[in-house]
Amino acid sequence: MTESKDPTQIKSLDGTVQAFTAGPNKMMEPQNDVSLPSRPAKQTSAASKNSIPPPGASLTGKQEYYLKRELISRQVDYEITELASTTALQRFGAPFRSEFGEVAPVDSDLPLLRYIFVHHVRNFPFLDQAREKEFWQDKLQVFLESFANKHISSSEDRLEETKRRKLAVKARKLFELMMVSGIPTASGYEERIRFSELEVVDRGANEQGLLVNAPEGHSINGWDVNVVGVRTTSAKRTVRYHQHAEFIIRIKRAGKPDTYVCRRYGEFRKLQKRLRTELPGKVLAPLPRKNKKHTSALLSVSTQNTGSTIPDETSSLRGLIGTGNARNPSLQSSRSPTISGEFQRVKVVLYREDQRVSLRAFLCTLLQNEQIAESKAMDDFLTGNPVKLNLEELDDVQRRKDMDEKRFEEQRRFYEVARERARELDIYMERFRRDVIESNGLTKLFKEIKEKERISDLSLEFKKFAEWLRIEVAATIYHLFLAEDNSPELLVQAKRIHSMMPYSALKQVIRFANPAMVMSGVLDLFLAQPFGARSLAQRVFGMALNDGIRTFQKSIDSLVLKINDPVLCEKLKRFCNADENTKNEIRSEAALEDIDLIVAILRSEKFAPELAPEQIGKVFNAFVAWNNAVENIDDEMKSGAQLFAYLKQLLKMYTRQRDKAQMLSVIEEPVTLHLFRDLFTIFYEPLVRVYKSANVYNSVTDFATFADDTFSVIASAQRQDVSADPNQTVQSFIDLCARHQDNFYKFVHEVHLHDNGLFTQLMGWLEGILEFLRHGPKGGKLDMNALFQGAVDMGHVSKSTAISEINALIKWHEERKKWHQDKTRQKMAADSAVSNGTGASTPGSAAFKSTDFGLNEADLAELDDEYDDSDEDEEEEDGNADPIASERKRRGKQADRLRRSAGEPVKPEVKELKRMRDGFLSMLRMVLAE
Repeated sequence: MTESKDPTQIKSLDGTVQAFTAGPNKMMEPQNDVSLPSRPAKQTSAASKNSIPPPGASLTGKQEYYLKRELISRQVDYEITELASTTALQRFGAPFRSEFGEVAPVDSDLPLLRYIFVHHVRNFPFLDQAREKEFWQDKLQVFLESFANKHISSSEDRLEETKRRKLAVKARKLFELMMVSGIPTASGYEERIRFSELEVVDRGANEQGLLVNAPEGHSINGWDVNVVGVRTTSAKRTVRYHQHAEFIIRIKRAGKPDTYVCRRYGEFRKLQKRLRTELPGKVLAPLPRKNKKHTSALLSVSTQNTGSTIPDETSSLRGLIGTGNARNPSLQSSRSPTISGEFQRVKVVLYREDQRVSLRAFLCTLLQNEQIAESKAMDDFLTGNPVKLNLEELDDVQRRKDMDEKRFEEQRRFYEVARERARELDIYMERFRRDVIESNGLTKLFKEIKEKERISDLSLEFKKFAEWLRIEVAATIYHLFLAEDNSPELLVQAKRIHSMMPYSALKQVIRFANPAMVMSGVLDLFLAQPFGARSLAQRVFGMALNDGIRTFQKSIDSLVLKINDPVLCEKLKRFCNADENTKNEIRSEAALEDIDLIVAILRSEKFAPELAPEQIGKVFNAFVAWNNAVENIDDEMKSGAQLFAYLKQLLKMYTRQRDKAQMLSVIEEPVTLHLFRDLFTIFYEPLVRVYKSANVYNSVTDFATFADDTFSVIASAQRQDVSADPNQTVQSFIDLCARHQDNFYKFVHEVHLHDNGLFTQLMGWLEGILEFLRHGPKGGKLDMNALFQGAVDMGHVSKSTAISEINALIKWHEERKKWHQDKTRQKMAADSAVSNGTGASTPGSAAFKSTDFGLNEADLAELDDEYDDSDEDEEEEDGNADPIASERKRRGKQADRLRRSAGEPVKPEVKELKRMRDGFLSMLRMVLAE
């Protein structure tokens, strides 16, 4: 396998490389010390630009890249699919055993997974000490093969998108991205589609960054909701009248006029209870605690509506806004009244303002879930008993709107000032970036931390990095505890936890106790099997799983009674308990004939007993009624479809019950306990040794002091008027971080100093991954030209047909990028309308780029596009939900996907390129066999 001349030697392109890789300040100084990613894909010859292969080559740079990408993508799909096989690990090679003896790297059936495992999993700093036979073969391999044999149900079995499925899709795309980016081509002319070729240059819409809160005009799942004000009402209990706060909620819906409803705090609690009843098992946002504090602010108030005076204690506004007591005046003027029609700044005390903002955040969080937004409880809460606001209530709404706008403006100014401070450090951050991305950069960074005892002793670039980090942490603290709608609630929770934490006792426990022995004793307690009996851990997990099995059995018994046909129920049960090959045959038959799986199961002769002709007719009639009931929403057809609905629900319950039983059998196996003990020993004990030798207990007091100081700074910022100088606010948070940075650095230094080489190994492991992404495997590069020409010479592929397929793939990628870009621009345009263009990026967030780590920005953009398409909120349906409604909702989501994917280019069929797989696999094995 020949290798072309490294294009980094082509002098005419040096300037292009420098200009492409340099940041905004990078051209100020020489670039000779920069370790550029040796990825010649960034270089493009004139021949490549004109779609003409370079001299001596059969493919252009773009054709090379997309041929490589297609073949790697197909290999990734194959290996991920094979990973579910019970024999997958036997084909991996060392350290796993095989019935065929040791499998050499060049003979591995899964070269990509083998490479990742050998170089980035097995040599992980904790796992590198694990023994080959005792751990990898006798425990991990046995456990994984046993788990694969259980055949836990998939998304297709449940007709729903399981969380496992979503994670698997994302992992597969990341794996493909890593392989495509990491394995280079030999020619050096590898080229991707550029955005400039798509005639799409509008990049400004992508600058969202750290978005401050915009309460107005934000529609969530069809609801635009804002808690706009607070009013007081009186309710008679026994003898006396008691005042209560009611929160005014403004509701906007498309095509409908704005409405207002008023809800007390207790009604929010009732809403949460109703949602738990209506949607059992749904994880709901926690309700903010009751907060009766008020907020003071200086606002410009017009005297036009109230005559020439400011309302006093006898004003009709009394009780709407108070100073901690509903009877207190709502406004306290800082100067004498003026003539009618003027504006003056007055001190306004906004009644229960923090509670209003936190309840707004609570409602918005709930509405982000489509199922909750469409629930009857939410509809009743937001639409029941609308009210019409009087002048006093409208006045209160306006003041709180002004407060929201001022709060919004304060946040924007804070981030502007913080970004300006970070911008002053750009030139130093650029040098720091180059130091980190060069060879062994992370190791050098942590070596300096290990050697230098104080921040002041660090080199200039590292000290400037610490200064940049102070700004980042300051902005984060401000964002968490002051900027968000739920910040008051979060602050209350943090203070409560801090007040309850016994720091002194915790410090002494950490100082004198031996956590390794304690955890080892606890582990022995849970995993011990006296006289071969089940361990405590097995009993605990078994109890939870058995509860689930019993719950499913109750649902099954109820459905069996409703179906009232033991033969149909028995056939479904036997299908769930059948071997996987038989199940796959039935699924394939159903897919081939385009019939429901229930029909295919019940008519099959593989599961006794056979159905009588009248039973078969009943099932088919129920199936037809089912489809009509789902598609036509006809109550008459719905009653006839109930049988089929119960059958589908019963199959799902049998499937879930079998999954629980299989998981229980995994827990009961002895190898599971042994594997858990080994993993605990491998990962926990080294960390315990480090923290024990590093005197971590001293940092407990430092953290407590930092928390006290943080709450003090936040309280001071809350007391400031919203018109206060943002430089002062920014500086107060930066000074907070500066006061405690030495303690934090001491902690990091001590841990690193006593790590026994653990963190050095960890940095080496990370740099190994970065080295692969930047420079590829040490075994060489993929010579796509030699592969293609060899396949043509051997007569395996037709050159013209193969070139046509490659060009069709390139055109498809171009059209798909353009389609995704148009979708993104539309989405960003909508988002910018919501946020009024006030997105603020995190200070200094652009310090590192994906290209620094060998990942192409275009590849990452495509990955984000595919994540957007797959990240829909699909919940597993409750077993007691109406199956017809569930099926209708599932089909609605499918239709919605089709609507959103309308116009998406269809991938062209590839036949000729498939014939290159064997040659490509041989070359891939050689490149990755190290």
